[in-house]
Amino acid sequence: MKASRTRIVGTVVVSALTLALAGCSAVGGSDGGSTSGSEGGESAELTFWGWAPGYADAVKAFNKTHPGIKVTYQEVQPGAKGGYQKMLNAVQAKNAPCLAQVGFETLPSFAAQGALQDVSDVARQDTADFLPAGLHAVSLGDALYGAPVDTAPMALFYNKKLYDSLGLKPPATWAEYKEQAKKIHASGPDRYISSPYLNYDYAGLAWQAGASWFGVKGDAWKVDVASEANQKVASYWQGLVDDGVISPAPMYDQAWYTGLGNGRIATVVGAVWQAGVIKGGAKDGAGDWAVAPMPQWKAGESAAGNAGGSATAVLTGCESTKAAWTFAHWLSTDPTTYGDLVTKASLYPAAYGLKDLPQLKAKDPYFGGQTIYDVFAPASRSVSADWTWGPVMAKTTADLDDALGKAWAGKGTFKDALDSTQAKTVAELRNQGLQVTE
Repeated sequence: MKASRTRIVGTVVVSALTLALAGCSAVGGSDGGSTSGSEGGESAELTFWGWAPGYADAVKAFNKTHPGIKVTYQEVQPGAKGGYQKMLNAVQAKNAPCLAQVGFETLPSFAAQGALQDVSDVARQDTADFLPAGLHAVSLGDALYGAPVDTAPMALFYNKKLYDSLGLKPPATWAEYKEQAKKIHASGPDRYISSPYLNYDYAGLAWQAGASWFGVKGDAWKVDVASEANQKVASYWQGLVDDGVISPAPMYDQAWYTGLGNGRIATVVGAVWQAGVIKGGAKDGAGDWAVAPMPQWKAGESAAGNAGGSATAVLTGCESTKAAWTFAHWLSTDPTTYGDLVTKASLYPAAYGLKDLPQLKAKDPYFGGQTIYDVFAPASRSVSADWTWGPVMAKTTADLDDALGKAWAGKGTFKDALDSTQAKTVAELRNQGLQVTE
């Protein structure tokens, strides 16, 4: 095992993780990895597993312009639908690909299981190319596990037609948003300001408020799900539920799409990729919608949350970290290729240099001809880098969703949802033998 990997995983992703690294060789042979000495940049053959639309064409473009490195793309099921387990199984069997598409929220759990390889030695000269929040998402301490591809800055999608009819303007603060919620519901009993938020959509609301869910303190994990900052966010949404101004329609349910299309659900506080979701599922709302910055907790601020994002990660067993980084960095920064990914996969770049892509300057008829990325560009730079995902996110979000679902339905409270999720997450960490600090 490489000394740098031992040092970084042992001290940052924590002895606390007891990391299961002992059986994971950082330089072992891998059927999907490099096949010749590309550490010097001569030649290499790499395999890349992913699922995003446009990735296959991106690999073809890379191979045409980088004759010394051949990348083979293999499409796998999206991560939560089997792709992640396939990757972990391959790492354990020591036949993993060099490269894989991994969501920001999943990366710490991969690190905890010894599935990621540190590429900081070959990548540090390029890290200034990326937004801080994106770079932070692929780093743990001094370790860098890949290149951030896309981020998911949040904004307020709102039904401008409905807002205009009521004489409303996009709210500058959450206090204004609450007052608008009452006016919208008063204008019709079947009209609501928004609908329930779960898992990573809800996390983005906490993120914007300066809350955190996890952190690393010394050699242990710190769980902050029920912190004072999180309780502030919970109390706010509890108030809206108590006021009866939140639609019962779950996000992504057909009733939600119908409500967006007919004006009965007035807003969605969502990530940049929600634009495609709304356009595809609520076609009746075409021309009625617009985008504005997220409401702020204090007037004059410009904080934004984040809900999503992914990386091209380097998996344990890759023999050619230099070649792997060459591809990962290129995929995130090549203007022509990334422009295609904006069109095909609705990705928003994590790289500074791509903010002026033509695809991000197009007017969108669905949103009344607005250039919506003009809202997301400053939002992406206003996302705090002080957010860390935990090593048991599947468990954490499952418990949170169960409890939040009851709170949104009025059968529980948001405070109880956070408290119970906090307790269950701490118990899970300890059950896995990980150290936890209060």
